[in-house]
Amino acid sequence: MNKGIYIATLEPDSGKSLVSLGLMRALLGKTAKVGYFRPIISDAKTGERDNHIDTVLSYFDIDMAYEQTYAFTHNEVVKKRNKNKGGEILDGIIEKYKQVEAAYDFVLVEGTDFSGEGSVFEFDVNVLIAKNLGIPVVIISSGVGKSKEEMMGSMQMAYNAFSQKDVNVLALIANKIQPHNLQIALDGMLEFLPDSVAAFAIPMIEKLGNPTMKEIVRELNGKVLFGEEYLDNETGNFGVGAMQLSNYLNHLKENTLVITPGDRADIILGALQANVSSNYPRISGIILTGGLLPEDTILRLIDGLSQVVPMISVEDGTFNVANRIGAIKSNIYADSIQKVETSIQTFEKYVPIDKLIQGVIDFTPKGITPRMFQYSLLQRAKQSRKRIVLPEGHDERILQAAERLSALNIVDIILLGDPEKIQEKIIQLSIPLDFAKVEVINPITSEYFNDFVETFYELRKHKNVNLDIARDCMTDVSYFGTMMIYKNLADGMVSGAAHTTQHTIRPALQFIKTKPGVSVVSSVFFMCLEDRVSVFGDCAINPNPTATELAEIAISSAESSLAFGIEPKIAMLSYSSGTSGKGEDVDRVREATEIVKRLRPDLKIEGPIQYDAAVDMSVGKSKLPNSEVAGQATVLIFPDLNTGNNTYKAVQRETGALAIGPMLQGLNKPVNDLSRGCTVDDIFNTVIITAIQAQGL
Repeated sequence: MNKGIYIATLEPDSGKSLVSLGLMRALLGKTAKVGYFRPIISDAKTGERDNHIDTVLSYFDIDMAYEQTYAFTHNEVVKKRNKNKGGEILDGIIEKYKQVEAAYDFVLVEGTDFSGEGSVFEFDVNVLIAKNLGIPVVIISSGVGKSKEEMMGSMQMAYNAFSQKDVNVLALIANKIQPHNLQIALDGMLEFLPDSVAAFAIPMIEKLGNPTMKEIVRELNGKVLFGEEYLDNETGNFGVGAMQLSNYLNHLKENTLVITPGDRADIILGALQANVSSNYPRISGIILTGGLLPEDTILRLIDGLSQVVPMISVEDGTFNVANRIGAIKSNIYADSIQKVETSIQTFEKYVPIDKLIQGVIDFTPKGITPRMFQYSLLQRAKQSRKRIVLPEGHDERILQAAERLSALNIVDIILLGDPEKIQEKIIQLSIPLDFAKVEVINPITSEYFNDFVETFYELRKHKNVNLDIARDCMTDVSYFGTMMIYKNLADGMVSGAAHTTQHTIRPALQFIKTKPGVSVVSSVFFMCLEDRVSVFGDCAINPNPTATELAEIAISSAESSLAFGIEPKIAMLSYSSGTSGKGEDVDRVREATEIVKRLRPDLKIEGPIQYDAAVDMSVGKSKLPNSEVAGQATVLIFPDLNTGNNTYKAVQRETGALAIGPMLQGLNKPVNDLSRGCTVDDIFNTVIITAIQAQGL
């Protein structure tokens, strides 16, 4: 079940707070424990906290620590982007969100709102974050200063951008619309939206856009002379009192903020008197400019009045003060109870809550993004700590990966090799690997050596292995590491950075052996593409599998897919789609598909099918219109090693996709092979999936 909703905007000052407050009230009516999260917040002054976070937490009495509610500040994001560490931003946001998600029944996520950043940047960030959190979106746009064509054009563009990234859009909200244009805005959205997406229009609420006296005091750094208890007064408009009082009184309107030099006692007293007169509108407050104060007699007179309004003294001149007040963007604060309640009432009046909430509950995320996948791998590896042996302890890449893994405290690492030589290499390469956090074993001098020799001899003597051969084998790090798994001294092994695939897996085949019912050891790569994760098999082990072997590879790959949180939709790849192709190779794929259907009728499978028809919806529907797999395959099974190996490398190099693996399937205990051209990231990720395999998932 979906556990979150994301509020995204198209521009600053869109009225996002109104929607957030209204949705929070609605969600709390449906579930008791709702969390609040902001991926990125604006930078606050030293010692200050984000106002909107405090408002939501305070008004709704949400039991969350302030630090739980956001991932990064704007400044932190800019620094990471400047250092080309954009991936760390997403990783941090996902991790922080998942912590909140785990602690609450539902999470309201309020998207970014950068002042000083281009709206295009903000919009792209919202799309990316929503996609990687895997939650549906409500899009808000302001109607201020826009024609109908401009507003509908930008909202349709926004809807298309989210939808094209497979982000589910629940609703579009046109906010700050003139009341007489509400139906026009609704009709405009319905012209391009599908029936599954709701459209709402909310009118401009002037009192929400007008700053309170408290906000003005804060902005102008003013000194409150009188009426401090009325600082929550909302200002309707403002006017400068520079003319004669008799003329100025004609310009007063409801909730006018009077701006006048501090020595204009006539304007000050006249405004105060008008405030209590039934013949004139009420005023919200008085700003005294120029650092001037009324004479003591006037101040004493005001102090004795039974009814006053906030009177504020500021240093700036009248002209500057008027300009600064005109530029104030009103916010909703924790103590702005009237504004909070007005926001909630407005939302409930114009947004049918039950319809929107039902859309949230019914939502099922589409697939899994690479960042979500990598995050889930780390979290699952931490669930049950495993011991992973790395036989190639002298390799620089292995040592760098071991340092990262030990620093993150995810798995226990065992390195094989000469401890002194490994130590020398660590110092030489300046790798900050803490020897206290890893175990280093020299096979030849190990206390386990003789026992391993005897065990291997007993296991393989029927294959004419004698003690001398057994002793020689145990000096090989691949055999020694595999025996550690067999003896339960390690839970899994990752090797191949400096050895061939055959060298890595031969010991496992000799005495780890395959799972019951499995005759073929195969492999998969988790291909982390731009917006999805696909499973490629078999791209590393079997050169020319038979139809029966190909079927077994498909079933194993589907089970691996499911174990790692990816719904298996299997495409049995060939040079032909459906029944059109002829030839030995396509017939073998067709036969394999039928075997899978017979053995595992619960699996969704299509074959033979071409790659483009498997992954592209338009191509898939044109070639196989009734298929449950065409255009949306998640597990792609290649007909032979030549095709699979070349395809995964081509996709990896040409698209920049991250290929995690190969992960071997079918063994009783996990042993995984690396490419000799592997990177530190490859090793890191392969160790993680090996640890997860060792958990029996």
